[in-house]
Amino acid sequence: MGKIAQRLIVFLVGVPAVVALVLLFPQLNHLALNLAIVFFSALGAVEFSNMLAQKNLRVSKAEAAVLGALLPAAVAAVAVVASLGEGAGIYGVFFRLLGYVMPAALTAGVLWLFLSRVFSSGEKLDGFAGRVVAGLAALLYPGVFMIWLVGMTELPDSGAVIITFLLMVFGGDSLAWATGMLFGKNNRGVVAASPSKSVAGFAGALLAPALVGIGAAVLAPGVFEPLFGAPVAAGAIMGLLTGAAAILGDLAESAFKRSAGVKDSGSVIIGRGGVLDSIDSVAVAAPVFYVCYSLLFGG
Repeated sequence: MGKIAQRLIVFLVGVPAVVALVLLFPQLNHLALNLAIVFFSALGAVEFSNMLAQKNLRVSKAEAAVLGALLPAAVAAVAVVASLGEGAGIYGVFFRLLGYVMPAALTAGVLWLFLSRVFSSGEKLDGFAGRVVAGLAALLYPGVFMIWLVGMTELPDSGAVIITFLLMVFGGDSLAWATGMLFGKNNRGVVAASPSKSVAGFAGALLAPALVGIGAAVLAPGVFEPLFGAPVAAGAIMGLLTGAAAILGDLAESAFKRSAGVKDSGSVIIGRGGVLDSIDSVAVAAPVFYVCYSLLFGG
């Protein structure tokens, strides 16, 4: 089976599966989706640790998985508690603690990295700095970006918001591939990190999210009602900035792979490579979309 066919199968199966997960299981602030986010953050951190190992920055796969899941899991736990409502008794106590969950999880992760390594044997102590750096990297990427996707599950009209975001990123990726194939032959190599990317592809990666943003503002005014200005302009701005962030996420991961001397981050997903190859754009675009939606539409 050719790579194009594999890519189409993954798209035609994967995207509806994600949409169904969002729409059919909204319970407990999309607990099912949040568990998937935690799982893929853990896998992504493992793949990232494999790339770091090529540069002699080593962390075990098990530790990378736990560190990668830590931050999204902490925010997902907050989302579950929030879905229960701020009431009396034990839930009221939890709500007073919510503001500390994220910094506490980050602090716990860093403390573990220090304590687990500072008491290592003399031979391992020689690589203390590199092992701590590798652990910090697994803790932060992609987890620190994916927490923004978890945060979307707590927004009003979260289902519509999340679907819009995913359509922007997946639509941008698909149109970038199509425009690059059709019109990118003579305008490739503009970015050293990913020489196969073309100007035409980048244009498609920006156009699709902008169109999705405009469509959302026009077709769902109850969800995407701008705080100021015209809906079309607000939707286009949100789409363009989200698309630009998705491009940056893709290029950053390409730079990591090129530096590590690997073609793909892994081989889990047919036609695409690894988990990071599939979520790099989603991860980096999530905070940009969240901030744009909050500022432009008051989410």
